[in-house]
Amino acid sequence: MNIAEIKTAVDGGKTVHWSNEGYVVRKDILGQYLIVFEPNGSAIGLADRSGGRLNGQEEEFFLSDRSV
Repeated sequence: MNIAEIKTAVDGGKTVHWSNEGYVVRKDILGQYLIVFEPNGSAIGLADRSGGRLNGQEEEFFLSDRSV
């Protein structure tokens, strides 16, 4: 999934994971997209500071069968 596809899915209420189901892409109250490690709440940005490069490979992001 690319950045636009991930953001559209999250905005549409879909659950997007990175690498495994422990990592979930969330949008915070400031409108930032974050990759959150659910077990402990640690997070990194979805993309680098320029917003142009994912913090992960496109093929590592996937949709869950569950919605938010």
